[in-house]
Amino acid sequence: MRKTVTILASIFLILSVLPEGIEQARAQANPYPAMAPLQEYLMPADAEIALARSAAPASVADGATVMVLGRQGYTIAVPGTNGFLCYVERSWAKSTDDPEFWNPKLRAPNCFNVAAARSVAQIYLMKSRLVLAGQSKAQIAQTIAAALDDKKIPALAPGAMCYMMSKQQYLNDQGKSWHPHLMFYVAGDAAQSWGANLPGSPLIAANDAEARVTVMMVVVHQWSDGTPDQH
Repeated sequence: MRKTVTILASIFLILSVLPEGIEQARAQANPYPAMAPLQEYLMPADAEIALARSAAPASVADGATVMVLGRQGYTIAVPGTNGFLCYVERSWAKSTDDPEFWNPKLRAPNCFNVAAARSVAQIYLMKSRLVLAGQSKAQIAQTIAAALDDKKIPALAPGAMCYMMSKQQYLNDQGKSWHPHLMFYVAGDAAQSWGANLPGSPLIAANDAEARVTVMMVVVHQWSDGTPDQH
């Protein structure tokens, strides 16, 4: 992961000093320039519920609210009892400048605790409604920024975290299932203050500037079904 971050940073640096090559490089590197037909992002409801619940151990997921994606956005398929919220993210969970923003293969089961469900998860749910309403990536970024500025999306709640321990997750075309992990959300660009991405540190950080949070990831050693992570 850290090697990948370093490589991506080097590519970004090269492009930043060669502005004339940015658009050409993006066009060549992006296999997903536009949204695929909506059907490619949808799943049968029963399969999506099972996949969403696979994000966390059964002791957490069995009592969680489960949402599924429909043609107008996410709706509650199973009401919960423990305050957790599970759903399967699609590719637009990524930032709007990510080349896989429209990748129809992406399936990322998440299970958020109460603090995250009420705050950071609402950003993705809003993005989903905007995507399905046909807004462009630029419009989506602007609308999310305005919603955060106007407090239409609740501020990040202290203690917000999320389980991503599904063996069936497909996070991108390179890492695919990557590793089971936990995510903790911190306001702003906080990698340095947490000692993340440093040699020997177990914390991996990714700053999401559009959501105005840093995602702190901690890799764990088994999937939600209890089987060991062997890669």
